[in-house]
Amino acid sequence: MQNSPTFVLVHGAFANSFSFAPLQAELALLGHRSAAVDLPGHGFEATFPAAYQAPQDLDTLAGEPGGIKGVTLADNAARVIAVLERAKRNGPTVLVAHSRGGITATAVANARPELIDRLVYVSAWCPVDLDVSGYYGQPEMAEVDVMALAGSMVGDPAELGLLRTNFRTADPSALAAFRSAFAADLTDDEFRTFLNSFQPDENLDAGTTDDRAQAATWGRIPRTYVRLDADASLPPAVQDRMIREADALTPDNRFDVRTLEGSHLRWLVHPKPAAELLAGLAEF
Repeated sequence: MQNSPTFVLVHGAFANSFSFAPLQAELALLGHRSAAVDLPGHGFEATFPAAYQAPQDLDTLAGEPGGIKGVTLADNAARVIAVLERAKRNGPTVLVAHSRGGITATAVANARPELIDRLVYVSAWCPVDLDVSGYYGQPEMAEVDVMALAGSMVGDPAELGLLRTNFRTADPSALAAFRSAFAADLTDDEFRTFLNSFQPDENLDAGTTDDRAQAATWGRIPRTYVRLDADASLPPAVQDRMIREADALTPDNRFDVRTLEGSHLRWLVHPKPAAELLAGLAEF
């Protein structure tokens, strides 16, 4: 088992390790071990104010403190590095990141490339030429309506020191915006189940230009990009741009590019194809 890798899974914004449970089950049935990481302030470290429950008190919720306040990208990277250091004792590691988790994975790979035997982005942010905020002003993101999701935000991020979103809203327009962005190809029940797995708070630190992929460290790790072909929140055009930029940065170590069908969340709800794809990367 020494050459059998451990898949270390890093979630995206407002998510947690719980969302990886179906994927981990499929990986286990294929004979692979995995560890899903809760970034600081996520999972059982998350804050769920009473005002977020039903009936909701949005005025109170807008001012409630959240434990994720002050969490930085460096804190996220340190959490993943600690897991990789333990996993590495058992053999190779494959670091798999989804969505905003790609920012953390990139920071980890910049800092400790020796801990990672393969880096896998699943429709995840891989900032190369720009920081993440910079990509939002590019033509590839033109069809992403960021303001459509703004109506579900609660409180002032500057005052709270965090991002807070009301995923328990019953507002039809807000639910339609969530559905369109993340889960247009899921059933109503699948969509609502996943929505209820989200936590309300996320940290503010999405990195700077200093946290972009670095050729000397990140660039020496074998890497795979798994495109999600119907992703409306991180469109294929943006995914493809980051792949091109990364390949230009390290032309002798290019992305191995794969594609899965579906939206931003479908691969987690119906994980068998993703598990089989990851298992195929497990030869060391």
